[in-house]
Amino acid sequence: MSDNRGMPDNGKWHEERDTKGHPMVPATPRDVAHIRIGSFLLVFLFAFAVLGIIVGAPVMTGIALVVGLITVVDIALAVRRQKLRQDGEAG
Repeated sequence: MSDNRGMPDNGKWHEERDTKGHPMVPATPRDVAHIRIGSFLLVFLFAFAVLGIIVGAPVMTGIALVVGLITVVDIALAVRRQKLRQDGEAG
């Protein structure tokens, strides 16, 4: 595979580059971190919300739901920033 799409070719790795020579990637490291950490956090927030419902702790459930909503908004904004980027290089 020598079509230069980041696929290995005979043990060598090819990476696309822009006209300035910078590596081209579809997402910035900051936004990738927001998405990955946020999705990891959502798992625990869901568990805390369910646990709060089971044990009858409405404050714990409420806090988990509010923080979960904030996390979902943050993930959505990170995805939106990536869709609006015109250049393909990491920032």
